[in-house]
Amino acid sequence: MDDKRYMEKECRPESGGFLKPYIFILTIPNVDGGSTLSIKVSWIQKLLYRNGEFSLIVPFSFPDYVTPPVKKLAKKEKIQLNINSGTETEIMCKATSHPLKQLKREAGKSGFLYEADVLTWTDIDFAVSYSVSSSHIYGGVILHSPSVHDVDQRELFSLYLFPGGKSSGKAFRKEIVFLIDISGSMEAKPLEGAKNALIGTLTKLDAKDSFNILAFNGETYSFSSSMELATAETVERAVEWINLKFIAGGGTNILLPLNQAMELVSNTHGSFPVIYLITDGAVENERQICDVMQSHLTSKGSICPRIYTFGIDSVEPQMQKLFAKGLSTILANITIDTLDDLDDVEVYPSRIPDLSSESLLIISGRYRGNFPETLKAKAVLEDLSNFVVDLKIQNAKDMPFDKIFAKQQIDLLTAQAWFSENKRLEDKVVEMSIQTGIVSEYTRLSLLETQKGNQATESPGAHKLPQKNDSSKVDSQGQRRIMLQNFGVGFGNLKATAENIRPGVEEPKLPEAAELIIKAASNCCGRLCDRCCCMCCIQCFSKMNNQCAIALTQLWTALACFGCVECCSQLCCCCGNE
Repeated sequence: MDDKRYMEKECRPESGGFLKPYIFILTIPNVDGGSTLSIKVSWIQKLLYRNGEFSLIVPFSFPDYVTPPVKKLAKKEKIQLNINSGTETEIMCKATSHPLKQLKREAGKSGFLYEADVLTWTDIDFAVSYSVSSSHIYGGVILHSPSVHDVDQRELFSLYLFPGGKSSGKAFRKEIVFLIDISGSMEAKPLEGAKNALIGTLTKLDAKDSFNILAFNGETYSFSSSMELATAETVERAVEWINLKFIAGGGTNILLPLNQAMELVSNTHGSFPVIYLITDGAVENERQICDVMQSHLTSKGSICPRIYTFGIDSVEPQMQKLFAKGLSTILANITIDTLDDLDDVEVYPSRIPDLSSESLLIISGRYRGNFPETLKAKAVLEDLSNFVVDLKIQNAKDMPFDKIFAKQQIDLLTAQAWFSENKRLEDKVVEMSIQTGIVSEYTRLSLLETQKGNQATESPGAHKLPQKNDSSKVDSQGQRRIMLQNFGVGFGNLKATAENIRPGVEEPKLPEAAELIIKAASNCCGRLCDRCCCMCCIQCFSKMNNQCAIALTQLWTALACFGCVECCSQLCCCCGNE
């Protein structure tokens, strides 16, 4: 993606992209009648972890409109589930959405199968939860060799720490500063969500914790001139202050409130300093802000402030998760000393995060040399006493390490490349993205047209776009390639911040066909028929010319995609040329 202008000109939105977060459009041209389409989808998804249990939810709900309406055809559903916990702890399956038959059971591994003949596709997602918990904090290291295709031939490792049961560690006494952006672009839902999440978190603080709130736009407004204990009376006053002061307006100055927050937590003794920064802005001096904060953190004592940043998204639930994780730290200042004895080691992230009772800690890395046979993790407990845990080391042969940790490593390296403006790191991200198929800011996904035998050629009847808008290119090997939209997050919009444009207001322009689909769906009859007039539509096809029939088929499918499951008789029975 070195030539940004070429890439923007080459990519056409209708070539492939998201119409909605849950609808991905992909054009497959020139599919003849009687053809069989086989589609394989693969993705990497994080497991959720809470109270010693892992849970996984995979989309497996098929709406009615994917079932042929004329007659019921026998179908087969099959789910094969393999669990590899990475530990030798026994896996206890807690709950499943589908009846699973256990095929394999050994230390740290289990295999299950669900298979059924059905007339209608399942209408529930596949969900499973299992436990590998322990009553105490424990951890381990998994070693793995790179594949022959890996661009980095250093050995791989993953180190994990489980928080164990609730009684395994007490959370630190905290001093917390909440920085909340109240600039003009935060108006309505973003600010309302931030306010609700903040109030909910304040009511859950321990009376021994202390806090302060700084609301900021171009200026800064403080709840108090100093840190306040989180008593019921203080929290009540804070809620009143929030309701009074949280009014969106003005610009965005992030450095000023961050410096003030650092001053507030600079003299903490025997407590855990935490700063939450909630903003929707991208400001011009972001690298300077990072530099200033880095100098603050390196000059502090044994426990430096933790800064959690949140860019506005699904505001309230995501903020609650962020607050819960940051406020439940049970181990801090974690170090793995003997890793320094390796010939070459790279750890992601380079600064090991704290361990929270709300989530497990996983770091990954690469190394050269002889990995030590014994390893210990050292940390600080809530009373500032030292903690040491032995890490069990094991080798793994059936774990796709390069895929599992690619997203984490790509995100961390991208942040470092942005901060240091380092082209070498950008190139490294590009290599990892191409190798693993994980989206990055410096690469873009493309479609490659192939025939059987993996010989990439242009099909004789392939759909040809007008030359001036052609989004496909043929490379030196004769492979026809279509670039898709950029799925990266980006590095912020300075112009939108300066003009106080709310998040989501400037939606990317949809392709013309997609706009017609959405317009048709939104104009669908207010009261849809309970019984779909499918047979009427089928009879109508015989009276239509080919172009009209194709258009109606596309519209019919689109209406179903946008929630209009039953056909509207007014649209369904249009015949002739209309």
